[in-house]
Amino acid sequence: EVQLVESGGGSVQAGGTLRLSCKVSGYTNINYCMGWFRQAPGKEREGVAVIDSSGRTNYADSVKGRFIISQDKAKNALYLQMNSLKPEDTAMYYCGVDHGGGRYCQANNYFLLTSWGKGTQVSISS
Repeated sequence: EVQLVESGGGSVQAGGTLRLSCKVSGYTNINYCMGWFRQAPGKEREGVAVIDSSGRTNYADSVKGRFIISQDKAKNALYLQMNSLKPEDTAMYYCGVDHGGGRYCQANNYFLLTSWGKGTQVSISS
């Protein structure tokens, strides 16, 4: 059974930084796509960033240049470094993994990340 546990969320002021972590267990795909998506109250879910098994990354335009996704394969962990945070980044952030061999690994294809964790809340004040 695949399990994902996010951590690292919190409340910071605009311009601040946060680093989200995601511990993945029970996932043995060699070719994969992993990533982060978010959902704010009353808004649709939005893909944020993804990374595939080759290390290729893709970001939503709204976070490009501010967020960095990375992975530590030895630790089965996924990270999201968030810099220059804005109030509009406020949301519940989820990490997810695909079960489709890593195809179509792009941030706007976040719906292909069909296993995800319970999320971690990020709140940015102005």
